[in-house]
Amino acid sequence: MPTLHRKLIRDLGEMKGQIAAIAVVMAAGVMTLVLAVSSLDSIRLSKDRFYTDYQFADLFASLTRAPDTLVGRLGEIEGINLVETRVVAPVRLEVPEFVDPVRGHVLSIPDGRQPLLNRLYLAAGSLPESGRSDQVVISQPFAEAHDLNVGDELRIIIRGRYERLRVSGVALSPEFVYQVAPTDLLPDYERYAVMWMNRRALANAFGMDGAFNSVVASVQAGADQRDVIDRMDRLLAPYGGIGAHDREDVMSHRILIEEIAQLEVMTIVLPGVFMGVSAFLLSVLMGRIVTTQRQQIAVIKAFGYSDGDLAVHYALLTGMIVAVGVALGLVLGAWAGEGMAALYAEYFRFPETITRMQGRVVALAILVSAAAAGLGTFRAVHQAVRLPPAEAMRPPAPAEFHQSWFDRSAAGRWLAQTTRMVLRNVSRHPVKASLTVAGIALSGALLLLGHYQFGSVKHLVELQYRDVMKMDVHVTFVEPTSLGVLNEIRALPGVHYVEGYRNVPVRLANGHMSERTAISGLPAQPQLRGLIDSQYRSIRLPPDGLFLTRYLAEELGLALGDRVEVEVLEGQRQVIDLPLAGVIDEPLGLSGYMHIEALNTLMRESPAVSGAWLLIDRDQRQALFDRLWDASRVAGISQISEAEDGLREYMEDTVLAMMAILLLLAGSITFALVYNNARIAFAERSRELATLRVLGFSRGQVGWVLIGEIALLTLAAIPLAWLLGTGFAWLLSLAFQMDMMRVPFHITHQSYAFAAAGVVVASALSVVLIVRRLATLDMVSALKSIE
Repeated sequence: MPTLHRKLIRDLGEMKGQIAAIAVVMAAGVMTLVLAVSSLDSIRLSKDRFYTDYQFADLFASLTRAPDTLVGRLGEIEGINLVETRVVAPVRLEVPEFVDPVRGHVLSIPDGRQPLLNRLYLAAGSLPESGRSDQVVISQPFAEAHDLNVGDELRIIIRGRYERLRVSGVALSPEFVYQVAPTDLLPDYERYAVMWMNRRALANAFGMDGAFNSVVASVQAGADQRDVIDRMDRLLAPYGGIGAHDREDVMSHRILIEEIAQLEVMTIVLPGVFMGVSAFLLSVLMGRIVTTQRQQIAVIKAFGYSDGDLAVHYALLTGMIVAVGVALGLVLGAWAGEGMAALYAEYFRFPETITRMQGRVVALAILVSAAAAGLGTFRAVHQAVRLPPAEAMRPPAPAEFHQSWFDRSAAGRWLAQTTRMVLRNVSRHPVKASLTVAGIALSGALLLLGHYQFGSVKHLVELQYRDVMKMDVHVTFVEPTSLGVLNEIRALPGVHYVEGYRNVPVRLANGHMSERTAISGLPAQPQLRGLIDSQYRSIRLPPDGLFLTRYLAEELGLALGDRVEVEVLEGQRQVIDLPLAGVIDEPLGLSGYMHIEALNTLMRESPAVSGAWLLIDRDQRQALFDRLWDASRVAGISQISEAEDGLREYMEDTVLAMMAILLLLAGSITFALVYNNARIAFAERSRELATLRVLGFSRGQVGWVLIGEIALLTLAAIPLAWLLGTGFAWLLSLAFQMDMMRVPFHITHQSYAFAAAGVVVASALSVVLIVRRLATLDMVSALKSIE
């Protein structure tokens, strides 16, 4: 075996603790990279395959009612490839042994066969038989939530009439990968269903014989979708069309795309932080190895080894660390990736979730790790290679020391001699001390970042369901209804307070920028639907003018006082300019708000509401639901407490699950980094510590020289860790700003305390391990180093 290889093995054995510490940091970086990239690939590949194999439509349009004869004119629109009309009906359901209200939508499919677009993946059973009006296919998430199987019976209410249906199949659709009710942001599989029936049976039950109220279409390659949408809108406008749109405004697709965007951010930000820390650690380690091996380098060169041989030697040392870190990271990343894919499969339903680790992910992990290691060790290896043998044989020239102002001060004379040694060593090696402080601060910043995610998610939920959504029950109506319905609801059992609202779909535009959303008309000072500013203070709606969520206003490039073009997508479809009167700071969704009377006036209608929010007596909840269930004008009933539980569960399953892994990694990195610094300090000062023991200093005094320095640098690093962690958290909150959800930048004192405690505990554990080494210090060997 070549001599340098034997030296390499000996170095690995002597520095196994430090090498393991750095390998853990690198493994954390590789794990986050593999976890993020594999999760991203899993969702993206599963989406692309499902969309392609089952013909997900490109364009969608809803309308009031149009004759079937119009389908020919739709197919003639230039750029259209396939077009299909259908009937979509809101329904309410009765599920055996489930007492809460259940709402849903039934979509028509051609009698006895698959639709041309948005085809169904049948997980069980079959499509309804041609001519059968009593069969229905239900979505797989709804079936699993209620343990429904082929052959089970359901009762649904369509237009106030009961229908008994038998389940013929269980399916998934590319249109509902993320199955969520139109008024919700999160899935509730127990209380919202998607179903499919034969076209003729559904049209007859919903009063749509010979007509349709929904259109889906695919476009030809290279066609201008915007032009096709405009042509569809003009054709459907006389029939109550509310504006055609592309996939971006399909709730399922939009949330799926935003999740992919978040994962794309995560694949860059988090592995970058971990790999940066790894590069820093390797730089410090290799630099100090070269410093402590000056004499060995000189001897190796004197025996005729070339600069290239030395470069290869230290490159192999670095490569061994990288290999251990990458191997460990790949194993942990694959394990965590499978778990994360299973979590995502609960919310994004594909026929097949592709979870295999791609070869390019492994290659990327190796490449990124090698690049980080190369950047971290280049300077140290270059220094070793360029060191002349004669100069290397001499120990480094001693630094010039002199009494500082602190040594001459009364405070300096008051301190114990060993404490003054600690302070002198730190002040006389400012670069080394600064690097140590920076490393510990980075690890503390990672701890703060992990804890920040937990606190900010909790704050988001509290903000949404304590300051914004204050109601107990949300009731939606089949169509806009006169204000008299609110008096009827007030008379129902258990109702303490009722507040109505009007909801109108619109397209907002400012120049070339536009957004499809809805304007909610509310009382001037709503009691159950909080409107808050950035300081969480309630906002009062003026008699006129438009308020937008801040994120939406910024996306449209609007400032207070700017005019907003509002295109109403129902009724007479008027276009009007409104002034932006203010912005609302809420964490979920993109919405507009107006005084309800102003919105009724804009719609050229008498006072009307689209739904109502209720405060209720929970003891009478079931009696209230029974009465609402029998009301033909009620389209859906939802409980806010269930929505809150769903949001908490979603956050825990996705965001917090990922952050828990990262927090565990951050803790491991903190210990690895602090321990690595302590080991290096012990190795560098072993001769000095042995000398003090020979001079008569006690073991405790000698230990304090090293432990005191570790404690001082650790305490100095904590404020910097807070500063860096706050910066990381702010950048992460900006990176995760999405249409549907914005995690607020909210750091509590607990996050700062957690980061500080983590650093202190890691330092304490490192000190315990170093003290054990100090107790077994071989003074004879330590004193044999060359003067």
